[in-house]
Amino acid sequence: MEITQNQLEAHNDRASKAHQQSFNFIAATQQRVEEVISKLISFQVAIPSWALGTGGTRFGRFSGGGEPRSLDEKLADIGLLHRLNQSSGAASLHIPWDVPQDYAAIRQQAQHYNLRFDAMNSNTFQDQPDQAHSYKFGSLHHADPAVRKQAVEHNIEVIRQGIELGSDTLSIWLADGSCFPGQLNFRKAFQRTLESLQEIYAALPEHWKVFVEYKAFEPNFYSTTIGDWGQSLLFANKLGPKAFTLVDLGHHLPNANIEQIVSLLLMEEKLGGFHFNDSKYGDDDLTAGSIKPYQLFLIFNELVEGLDARGLDHATGLGWMIDASHNVKDPLEDLLQSVDAIMLAYAQALLVDRDALTAAQDNNDVTLCQEILQDAFRTDLRPVVREARLRAGGAANPVGLYRELQIRQQLISERGLKTVATGL
Repeated sequence: MEITQNQLEAHNDRASKAHQQSFNFIAATQQRVEEVISKLISFQVAIPSWALGTGGTRFGRFSGGGEPRSLDEKLADIGLLHRLNQSSGAASLHIPWDVPQDYAAIRQQAQHYNLRFDAMNSNTFQDQPDQAHSYKFGSLHHADPAVRKQAVEHNIEVIRQGIELGSDTLSIWLADGSCFPGQLNFRKAFQRTLESLQEIYAALPEHWKVFVEYKAFEPNFYSTTIGDWGQSLLFANKLGPKAFTLVDLGHHLPNANIEQIVSLLLMEEKLGGFHFNDSKYGDDDLTAGSIKPYQLFLIFNELVEGLDARGLDHATGLGWMIDASHNVKDPLEDLLQSVDAIMLAYAQALLVDRDALTAAQDNNDVTLCQEILQDAFRTDLRPVVREARLRAGGAANPVGLYRELQIRQQLISERGLKTVATGL
């Protein structure tokens, strides 16, 4: 299904008066509103193909119905999201879950929805029906050269598919690690992983990047071969200028200072991109900003400062992606909420008085530093985010219009109640 212009305009007309009142108030009190709106309109967050279906745990998975059964339907769902918020103009695919049957047709479909293809994601964390060797004990770090070769060849195949779709980034996350002390020789595992990554790196086209993701635990719980940002940075530095660290907000031990991590990676010119989500205990993959909204703002505060210090465009300087998997929400509503939270945190960070904060930091005025940051965070910029969305052609209230049009019910009618998203 697709949302018509008449449906969009009718929804926005009904919200117009209330929105205009709230926007006029904030515009009268903030001098930089137009600058913020301009940056928000340019800012796009890639939607992961694997988040369009209901998530699950080792205890069970409960489909919400109407889930996309093919890459065509996944792109249609992302097209719906982008139509509603005008901030989801990119799709991030996972191979082999999303192998196109006809590249030209898929590119044409993406163009129809005004989408581009963001990072391509490889999968060596689960066995596929037709593969020769198992990844039970790892992939790029495996002791068996045949397993490593298989994993390397898969990543190179993902690059090839990305070239066909117009992507320019390979994103690698490894489940490699160990569950028990003594199971693994750490140094050999690291070295074998580096050698495997070097083979993949050599296959990158000139303008491509590779993102090396890290994770502190899960599915292995004693060690992971790329367990933190320092290990990822080691690999990125050893590989070369096309290799970068990918930060997933849920891939840290509790209370990690993620804002400091991204600041230093950006300073070292080795921060490649993000997987946005939120968490309470571990890699919960919850809606961005639902648990720790202030942390999300603080991360964006460092990103804006660091991007400006390097003269990078906010919209294109890094890869902006969501990585979510919710078990009890409608996945499309969840993604709409995540994008909205990301845009709000970004807007609040843009509002920080940089000159005043720098002066307060230089004077060791701790109280004033806190006041400046919290003043921006506590300013209700939702009308500004809404105004940017409206000017871009989106809905005043994306979740509201989604429910008003009963989109999930229509998807169930079209696809069935018992459908399960491919790959999950």
